[in-house]
Amino acid sequence: MSLLHLISTDYKKYKKYGGNFFTIVFFTQGFWAGFQYRIAHAVYKMPIPIAKQLLQLFCLVWQKIIEITTGISIPASAQIGHSFYIGHFGGVILNAKTHIGDNCNLSQGVTIGVSGLGENRGVPKIGNNVYVGANVVIAGNINVEDNVLIGACSLVNMNVSANSVMLGVPAVKVSEKSSEGYI
Repeated sequence: MSLLHLISTDYKKYKKYGGNFFTIVFFTQGFWAGFQYRIAHAVYKMPIPIAKQLLQLFCLVWQKIIEITTGISIPASAQIGHSFYIGHFGGVILNAKTHIGDNCNLSQGVTIGVSGLGENRGVPKIGNNVYVGANVVIAGNINVEDNVLIGACSLVNMNVSANSVMLGVPAVKVSEKSSEGYI
């Protein structure tokens, strides 16, 4: 997908939840962070070394400004699919090796990071159509499959099968109603 298409699908996702162009572009911190990430990720993948290094420096400074003003940290090396949505301001931290699929929503206070020992050490891979509630931690070398809903204040540190609803510390499967209606 092209950079403009990715930004467009992100914008359409924000529009779906309400708001007009002015409020989304000028007052929605999640959109700012996503927009900055899309530009920085395109620079990160550039094949031209000298231009890439100069632009990466600019993007790194821009990312720090976004991080300070929004409380949202999305490294340029993360891999995020189209229609990405961060619903609320602040406390969203993604590891540099994070993989997030298409059409995913994150709420405030979400951490996706490295954890584990030996072969189990790593960063989660998150599938498509996943809804992550407020103050959730997803950590370790795990897979969160498609259409998963993770309830608020949960700790996910094991693999999650498709269509699951996860809740608790540590998170356990409470149903198979999926994320439909939340995305």
